[in-house]
Amino acid sequence: MQVNDIITSSGIAFGTSGARGLVEQFRDDVCAAFTVAFLHVMREQGDVSQVAIGMDRRPSSPSMAAACTAAAKAMGIEVVDYGVLPTPALALKAMADGMPAIMITGSHIPFDRNGIKFYRPEGEITKVDEQAILNADVALPPLGAIARNRENNAANEYYSKHFTAWFEGKPLAGKRVGLYQHSAAGRDLGQQVLEALGAHVIPLGRSEQFVPVDTEAVSDEDCAKAAAWASEHNLDSLLTTDGDGDRPLLADENGEWLRGDILGLLCARELGIQALAVPVSCNTAIEACGAFEQIVRTRIGSPYVLAGMASLSEQYDRVAGFEANGGFLLGSQLQKGDHRLSALPTRDALLPALTLLVAAAHQNKPLSALVKGLPSRFTASDRLKAFPTALGSALLSQWKNDLSAMQAALGFDARIIHVDNTDGVRVTLATGDIVHLRPSGNAPELRCYAESNTPEQAAELVTNSLSACARFITSHA
Repeated sequence: MQVNDIITSSGIAFGTSGARGLVEQFRDDVCAAFTVAFLHVMREQGDVSQVAIGMDRRPSSPSMAAACTAAAKAMGIEVVDYGVLPTPALALKAMADGMPAIMITGSHIPFDRNGIKFYRPEGEITKVDEQAILNADVALPPLGAIARNRENNAANEYYSKHFTAWFEGKPLAGKRVGLYQHSAAGRDLGQQVLEALGAHVIPLGRSEQFVPVDTEAVSDEDCAKAAAWASEHNLDSLLTTDGDGDRPLLADENGEWLRGDILGLLCARELGIQALAVPVSCNTAIEACGAFEQIVRTRIGSPYVLAGMASLSEQYDRVAGFEANGGFLLGSQLQKGDHRLSALPTRDALLPALTLLVAAAHQNKPLSALVKGLPSRFTASDRLKAFPTALGSALLSQWKNDLSAMQAALGFDARIIHVDNTDGVRVTLATGDIVHLRPSGNAPELRCYAESNTPEQAAELVTNSLSACARFITSHA
């Protein structure tokens, strides 16, 4: 059977970060079909003799990795199995070795779903690559044993040295860092890196059950945990990541989680980045702070950010990007004296977190002081679960063409003075407040982002907007 027919019939589609779907949709033949299609596309562009494979801690990930392994072997391609590790660790090692990579992960989405991310030898695949994978008209070869290879720890070691070689000495000596481990792929590796940099690490919340931490829609439970842990353990900071370790959550000494785009902004400024590519949903403090020579706003999703970074790299030597979820993409190699930091053009959780922790330590300031130095623009975000994508798209399409209907439905007191349809519908009100609605690219959810001059007003805008949208879906049930 042709792999494109298997993929089409599976119902699995590419979202903003890889192919995503329900666990039951990722049958052995489907995982194998995606693998064959991807490696076929890579072979059309160059010689492929090896592929790196990694995975997160979801219950379904090992069997999916085994199917991908069997497919690669059926094509005569050697598989290097790096086991459970953060996505950026897999990408960094594969890029250094000049081989493509496959990561089995659903990132932050619930454990009844999963996904596959694909990496070219140069980094993340593009939207053009995605279409080529979906259209690959090649037969699925007979599969041998559905089994994984013996695990190799070299990628974890390489990722650790990536940071310990950049941050000189033990800059976090004397700092108490809480590490909310839950089921994160890099929970042990993160502790090793922090301790190597001198921090006293307090492991917290370790779980053998998968925990879907979403860094863009932080739960009330995780907010309460952070405040309690910061007080109980006298922490200087608290760090966690999503399931596959490419999106960070960093809390200050009070247990207040930093927004991902604020974390990215502070990291980029500390690294001396000249030009940035960021999604349209990010905080406008990025422009207001005046730290960057050029800023490009893109659609949401790392492929779009990467395309923006590639364009900026034609003019600037120090280019980066980040997303509202906190994932940081480094587009240029950086140098500081004898220390070099390799480019890593895929989302990374540790670089922005470590950069801020080290900056605060060097300046002898708490993390909260770094944030207070920025323009006072505050963002909030949340999502409506089980909101059919088709319904969300239809609703926003209607509002794009009738802003007065949107204003009435969402109950805005101030009039809409500007609309941005780059990704979903993002409106600016006469008060300066911003509300942005879009269907998720990874799950049947409707996401809302808001920005205002106070955190309370931003949160209220999100709550009210999503409540109005929930009433809409109820009336159309």
